[in-house]
Amino acid sequence: MPRFEVLRSTEIEALPEPVYETLVDFRTWPKWSPWLCAEPEASVIVSENPRAVGSSYRWSGSIVGAGAIQHKLLEPGRRILDELCILKPWKSKSEVGFQLEPAGKGTRVTWFMKGSLPWFLFWMIPQLEPLIGMDYERGLRMLKEWVETGRVDSQTQLQGIEPIGPLRMAGVKRQCAFRELPDSMSAAFEEVQQYYRQHGLATDTEAISVYHLCDFKSNLCEYTAGFLLPEEPGRLPRELLTWSIPSLRAIRVTHVGRYAHLGNAWSTGHQLVRYQHHKLAKVDSFEIYRNRPGQTPARNLVTDVYIPIR
Repeated sequence: MPRFEVLRSTEIEALPEPVYETLVDFRTWPKWSPWLCAEPEASVIVSENPRAVGSSYRWSGSIVGAGAIQHKLLEPGRRILDELCILKPWKSKSEVGFQLEPAGKGTRVTWFMKGSLPWFLFWMIPQLEPLIGMDYERGLRMLKEWVETGRVDSQTQLQGIEPIGPLRMAGVKRQCAFRELPDSMSAAFEEVQQYYRQHGLATDTEAISVYHLCDFKSNLCEYTAGFLLPEEPGRLPRELLTWSIPSLRAIRVTHVGRYAHLGNAWSTGHQLVRYQHHKLAKVDSFEIYRNRPGQTPARNLVTDVYIPIR
């Protein structure tokens, strides 16, 4: 059977012992799980003793599938080794776990997976590492926030399939690695606002980002950041590019919270595409920002993610 391995790390501002205590207790997992946020109402069953060898965490849902994870080896403050059994959407078994190392005044946490796929899914191996890796990065980001602050400012609400459009926007196009996206997009919006101000254009419409390319294997993202245009925008500066869509259907996922966690909404939408076998339209996906960072606390930022389907 084709094998794969995934490793992702982060540094948490806490000593190894409290980080370990969070990770070993399955009752905390729904707080920072990168998958359960797609379906918070999914069934989760944690064994009576949630923090010992043999303890288990089972889940089942219409979007997150079904499976179980069990503690196999525990080294307090240092290492957790688990067995992951996926039942749906396909059966597989993997070795997963966490390695903890002191890092300055904090802890370096490495989340790893070693597993295999059924032979008929061999073609997925090149895609699997970056996709699971991005899930792990989302999970570690939420784990870090949970350990350091006691909360995770991210709520994902699947709104379903809705009509949207017609829409037209103007902005600037950029290309960057995924990890550079926050800084790249912040600079792009500053540039767009300057163009709008220089040419007397209103920026009181909603901001929007359109994703033209998301290549996870090559770690490359191409997008246009800008503002929605009124029906009669007038003459636009040549530095701005326009993008438009007609009326169409799209999966809408609302995210409330920090932009750093927007990947939770995108993952939710694409999980629905896979599990309900929707076909994507040949139209770029996009996100519309319903309020502004300078005017709204990060925990209250509202973003709607749209994935057009046929």
